[in-house]
Amino acid sequence: MKSTAICPISNNRINEKVARGNAFLTVLVITAFLLTSNPILIILLLIDFMLRGVELSKYSPFAIISAPTVKILGLRTIMINAGPKLFAARIGILFSLCILVSVLSGINLAAYTFASVFGICAFLEAFFGYCIACR
Repeated sequence: MKSTAICPISNNRINEKVARGNAFLTVLVITAFLLTSNPILIILLLIDFMLRGVELSKYSPFAIISAPTVKILGLRTIMINAGPKLFAARIGILFSLCILVSVLSGINLAAYTFASVFGICAFLEAFFGYCIACR
């Protein structure tokens, strides 16, 4: 079967359930932003994605919450290649920056549009394990 997915390959592996937990927290923060227009929420997203995007996930606020939550819930560990998630984190940095610049510039329609697209992508990852960045 021919695949058109373009995902970076890494020697590192991560727990898919933690990655999906991170995506769920992203959905929650984006939803809160869409309801409040509070740019501090986007700054939180930007910091989290920057930490994950430079491979410092152990300091990521979302990963710090997701990892123990996965253990408490007793979810089965599924180790996956970290490369696609690293790529997605870097895309998350770009989206977060676009949202932040838009909202600080007063271009709310652009901020809400970027946030909505970002939220849909995070939703698909969180609930279906479907990575838009890899497609």
